[in-house]
Amino acid sequence: MSDPSSAPRRAGRRARLAKRAAPPKVNPAPAGPPGGQYRPLDDADLRNIYQTALRLLAELGMGDVPDRLANDLIGAGAQDRGDGRLRLPQPMVEDAIARAAKRFTLHGRDPDRSIEVGGDSVYFGTGGAAVNTLDLDSGLYRPSTLADLHNFTRLQDSLDNVAWFTRCCIATDVPDMRDLDINTAYALIRNTSKPTATAFTIADHVAPIVAMLDLAAGGEGQFAKRPFMKAHISPVISPMRFGGDAVDVVYECIAHNIPVSCITAAQAGATAPATLAGFLAQSLAETLASLVMVNVISPGYPMVFSNWPLVIDLRSGAFAGGGGETTLLNAASAQLSNWLGLPSGVACSMTDAKAIDAQYGVEKGMTSLAAALAGGNLIYESSGMTAALLGVSFEAFILDDEMHSMTYRALRGVEVSDDTLGFDAICAAILTDGHFLGADHTYQAMERDYYYPQIADREQPRTWQEAGAQTAWDRARAKARQVLADYHPCYIDPDADAAIRAQFRILD
Repeated sequence: MSDPSSAPRRAGRRARLAKRAAPPKVNPAPAGPPGGQYRPLDDADLRNIYQTALRLLAELGMGDVPDRLANDLIGAGAQDRGDGRLRLPQPMVEDAIARAAKRFTLHGRDPDRSIEVGGDSVYFGTGGAAVNTLDLDSGLYRPSTLADLHNFTRLQDSLDNVAWFTRCCIATDVPDMRDLDINTAYALIRNTSKPTATAFTIADHVAPIVAMLDLAAGGEGQFAKRPFMKAHISPVISPMRFGGDAVDVVYECIAHNIPVSCITAAQAGATAPATLAGFLAQSLAETLASLVMVNVISPGYPMVFSNWPLVIDLRSGAFAGGGGETTLLNAASAQLSNWLGLPSGVACSMTDAKAIDAQYGVEKGMTSLAAALAGGNLIYESSGMTAALLGVSFEAFILDDEMHSMTYRALRGVEVSDDTLGFDAICAAILTDGHFLGADHTYQAMERDYYYPQIADREQPRTWQEAGAQTAWDRARAKARQVLADYHPCYIDPDADAAIRAQFRILD
């Protein structure tokens, strides 16, 4: 005969188990926590790098300045050296810094998914233009396709920790550049309501794509009211010169109210000094040149100060996406940008690993955590990228999303209060059961303070073996396949989609 007194205990245990299984009421690892704890440069270092950057702009200046931009810069105080280079005097640069947008909104199609850029908030997102996709079935690389881009876009739409989505791969099966730019933008707006970003091959592609975005947003002029797509542009080419086509794109984006990420991508030892300090000075000067350009065209225009230090392996000349130098330089870049009060963008998780292996985990974990701790506002390339940006992986998106949660939890830090110090809870546990299991104080902390991974394995070795001895790659592949099979969002109204297809060559 069962003991009637055990029924309340069983009911209480069932309630506790149900409570543990339920999703947390408060996300213990929310996006946008404050960074800035890691400071690889001291105050004197910051000043010396900044002053060298100002001197480079004032004395060496910028080369290959397109005529339209040269006229605008000279009108704002730039000086012609007489050798095809324009000096940007220190007051001109400092005026641009003072006038630059310090905070602004990156809008999502869904307003609840918009994010505020600037300050000390940290967000992980995507970038890249991979030409290879790590195939889910073969585990080997093949050329990326438009179908891949659609699939990557909807996969990341289901992931909480990808704060915005930049096209992560190039559809190599779309050879026409106009078709490529249009269909890339279409894939983004169809499959996600997060803030998005794309690139424009030439300036002439901007206006038609904005017309398509207007149709998706509800009519002419609607996109400009809440621009939900920004542009990735590299108007400065290292070392210290402008790129004409990209400058034209900047003008056109500003004319259509498209926020811009002006990206400097110097490579240490190739297009910039191999010394880390010299590299940081030149790269900062180049990104400041973009800032001057944007603020001469339109003062206070929303621009992400995207100073992306890149490294090459000096033994071979190959681009190196991981390693200690990449870790340090991107953290230092974030620190410099934040010191200037500018919305910062850096590039991390650009692992050189081709497979989902130990190298992958080490390089991604080190570089992304350091950039976040240094306070990078937007951390690009941090989701899905492999093979030094030549590859992108569905499994990597799943694994990186979990990594971001761990980083956000680390940035959130330790909350110290009378409740969290737990004096009464400690006394109660010691004077009664001698442990903290089952206590209300423990359950509250379990929901509020701890992140529980879905992909990382915490089982005992025997349990892991009996379940098939799966690797993280195996579990991430299964999760990616499940999402791609079951999750099919469509964020374009059918009437708007029909109108878009009537005007543009949409390739499915």
